Amino acid sequence: MSFSYPEFLQLVGLYFYPFVRIGAMLSILPIYGIRAVPVQVKLFLTIFITMAAAPSLALPPPVDPFTLQGILFIVQQILIGLAMGVVFLVVFQAFVVAGHMIAIGMGLAFASMVDPGTGSQAPVVSQYYTIIATLLFLALNGHLLVIQVVVDSFEYLPIGTSFLTRDSLLLIVEFGSYMFSAGILIALPAITALLLINVAFGVVTRAAPALNIFAVGFPVTLLTGLVMLSLTTPLVLPHLQELIHRAMDVITQLRLTGA
Repeated sequence: MSFSYPEFLQLVGLYFYPFVRIGAMLSILPIYGIRAVPVQVKLFLTIFITMAAAPSLALPPPVDPFTLQGILFIVQQILIGLAMGVVFLVVFQAFVVAGHMIAIGMGLAFASMVDPGTGSQAPVVSQYYTIIATLLFLALNGHLLVIQVVVDSFEYLPIGTSFLTRDSLLLIVEFGSYMFSAGILIALPAITALLLINVAFGVVTRAAPALNIFAVGFPVTLLTGLVMLSLTTPLVLPHLQELIHRAMDVITQLRLTGA
């Protein structure tokens, strides 16, 4: 049994190009791409997913990866993988934004800790929402969903010299802006309650100027924030499901254009 050179290039590309796209996506994807996961684990996971998915994919064009066209193929896979990873990253960052807003109203904006996913400082309320969203994401088999998404993407985003269209890039940017509106929707009940508390303390301060509002107000806003967190935690699931559905719609609407 012998292979011609074009057949050999197709066989190599069948595993190499999906490896690049999957690796690019997993590098920034929540859960898989956090700093707590060693690079060796990410590498082996990418290899295993590629080995399992490649036999079911269509053969790519017979292009030498060390030529200019092969480099364009590699760049295409990196851009597509990063684009899909950013879309899922926005889903979790919406809860970080919501935590920031609630922490400011509670007076806990100064209480921050290192986010294991990004390595940056984030309020403890954001960490609370991130942990809840991550556990629910795993319970919904989201870690399997993202793998299925990147494997299915080879059907409507095939390997070639085409890149994402301008409309596709705008679609990703618009979904990134949706992160802020989604964060406001998640935090709205707690923000409204804290705003009413602050308005009430403003009225009390006008009626009794001698009252030390800081000594009384901080414990009340803190307690109100904790109560609202406990009451609104069940709402995290429907918000997460809505964000995942929107993320899936964005990914399925991505299109390519000729380079």
